[in-house]
Amino acid sequence: MPTELVDSEIQIVQLKIALRESKPSIWRRVMAPGQFSLYKLHKVIQAAMGWTDSHLHQFNINGLTYSIPSSEDWQPVIDERRHKVIQIAALEKRKFIYEYDFGDSWMHNITVEKITPPETGVKYPVCIGGKRACPPEDVGGIWGYSEFLAAIRNPKHEEHDSYLEWIGGEFDPEKFNLEQTNRALQRVR
Repeated sequence: MPTELVDSEIQIVQLKIALRESKPSIWRRVMAPGQFSLYKLHKVIQAAMGWTDSHLHQFNINGLTYSIPSSEDWQPVIDERRHKVIQIAALEKRKFIYEYDFGDSWMHNITVEKITPPETGVKYPVCIGGKRACPPEDVGGIWGYSEFLAAIRNPKHEEHDSYLEWIGGEFDPEKFNLEQTNRALQRVR
């Protein structure tokens, strides 16, 4: 469970996380301790967006790639566990990219909106806003998601029944539940 922050040295970073090329936009606004590692920020993004953390990920920041290094990497990566959010996002308006699932290639634009001291009584990380449901895992990226939505909206579409069965009977692309998102964020350790 997140702990209340009272240390005056700790800064809270407000980030807008927007799924690139989603129309209408799918986004979340979160506040997280700047002292979190990029790995912990990955966990925050997963919980806030609604992903299942079932795939690889990476951050692209100023032309550098941050992730968890592996012997199978095609190119060198910087260990995200050793770098704090405040080190790479120390300025407001700073932007970088988070990519999730290299097959579907879910690209997220991350914008540092504010850097503030923590508020007394607030447990971080916390989501303070968002719009629309997270796309289903393994739907085929943003283009596959568009096809999925077209199929589930049209009962005459040849994939309508199979997509609804695959998703469990129903899917509301407009649904975003702030309370549920914050419950997920409370489990980020």
